[in-house]
Amino acid sequence: MEQKNKDNKKPIREGVNKFVRFSTLAFEMGIIIGGGTYGGVYLDDYFELNTPVFTIVLSLFAVFASLYLVIKQVNNVNKD
Repeated sequence: MEQKNKDNKKPIREGVNKFVRFSTLAFEMGIIIGGGTYGGVYLDDYFELNTPVFTIVLSLFAVFASLYLVIKQVNNVNKD
């Protein structure tokens, strides 16, 4: 049973689905960035580097990859 919103006559359930979809984005971003940073730290320790080259590169790559996924998902919601 779907309730109608008085303002725009869209089902309330649709708004809840969008909220759930966007609330998971924070967890996805955290996992991607955390995984990239952990991988960079691991590689820096493995190769015994003095400067954290892999940490910097992989963490920045993870940030850009997570932003790309967020933009992609936001564009998909706007098309629906």
